[in-house]
Amino acid sequence: MKFFRAIYVHKRFYVTGVLLVALFIIAAFVPALMLPARLATALFLALLLVDGIMLFGQKNGINASRITAERYSNGDENKVELIIENNYAFRIQANIIDELPAIFQIRDFSIDISIEARTETRQKYMLRPVKRGEYHFGKINVFVRSFVGLLERRYAVPAQQMVKVYPSFFRLKNVEFLSFADIRNRLGLKKIRRMGYNKEFEQIKDFEEGDEIKSINWKASARRHKLMVNQYQDERAQHIYCAIDMGRSMKMPFNDMTLLDYAINASLTLSQVVLKNNDRIGLITYADTIHSVVPSDRKNTQLTQILETLYNQETQFNESGLDPLYTFIKRKINNRSLFIFFTNYESIYSLERQLPTFIQLSRSHLVLIVSFINTEVEKITQEPVSDISSIYRKTIAEKFLFEKSRFMNELTRHGIQTLLTAPENLTVDSVNKYLEIKARGMI
Repeated sequence: MKFFRAIYVHKRFYVTGVLLVALFIIAAFVPALMLPARLATALFLALLLVDGIMLFGQKNGINASRITAERYSNGDENKVELIIENNYAFRIQANIIDELPAIFQIRDFSIDISIEARTETRQKYMLRPVKRGEYHFGKINVFVRSFVGLLERRYAVPAQQMVKVYPSFFRLKNVEFLSFADIRNRLGLKKIRRMGYNKEFEQIKDFEEGDEIKSINWKASARRHKLMVNQYQDERAQHIYCAIDMGRSMKMPFNDMTLLDYAINASLTLSQVVLKNNDRIGLITYADTIHSVVPSDRKNTQLTQILETLYNQETQFNESGLDPLYTFIKRKINNRSLFIFFTNYESIYSLERQLPTFIQLSRSHLVLIVSFINTEVEKITQEPVSDISSIYRKTIAEKFLFEKSRFMNELTRHGIQTLLTAPENLTVDSVNKYLEIKARGMI
């Protein structure tokens, strides 16, 4: 049964068969053509037999394998390489159909190649996943035909493989950012006072004229019978947290990817930049409850831990709430930190419900709200007006954008930092905003 499943008929077989039938039909009216028709049929059957012997006379005529990375980068082009080895003693024509993961919904993928006798060839193609998760490859199907070309033999090579799609880690290799500390020194900018808990203990030393009275360590002074003061140094490693909204507003798609995927990709790149600036980076994902927490740190494995945490995060179908998050921050995070909220507000009412919580949080920490520009609505405002319907659509779109700008201004009025950007520019804009905040010494 396996033998018969491997037999396929090429279109050249059908074309030749149709021509022979036509020749016999004509020969019925022109008897002189009957002998050539019979000879042509005999030749056809002989070639068919030869073709079958050539293709099926060798047990393992084709070897195939797939080389691909163990993990893919979401939203980026990932390379897949197929290795096809021809063990036949003659040149073959091959049609390769790789069973791609079903999530791609690619039903017409095939590669046509010609392989010389006893040689190996490599074929490369690219895949762009737009959703995180597990992707399952199937078999490699190779349909082989000889120079006769009447029959095809199918080789179904077992090559089942599972690949995990992670947040976009390619950008960590492709995008390099200069250290902002070096830029600041190069530009000759003067040092400015940093806000918040920006001092950490260094040592206890003898009191000298000019030292602050509030820095006196009275216990050490009593033991040494002279005044001793605590000496502090500027805290280099500041605490940065990426807080990613997992609510339904982050489910909106842009260029085949959700806002959540854009936020996750930006958070990963931002985490690398923060670690390069010797700051501590942490992560919080939330919706109506807290989903995951990675405490801020700057250890070598911090970026890997964040990557593994973001790998399987999915949006929820309910609306996000800040109360559980605020309670957690109030109890667990005592150091003044920068909280970068990746969220999306499509109405002023949803913001007004959460604005008091943001205001309370900004009293102890620096808060940055990163929201998204609806590029589809923005396109409507730029379309020419031709009729009443287009005027109506453009008016509604302009009102929508005005409200978005209005509630971002409302956040700024309460001392909360804001960033409104298009999804495709999120990574660069969020990194630049972080560097700007560092330059201004706001943390």
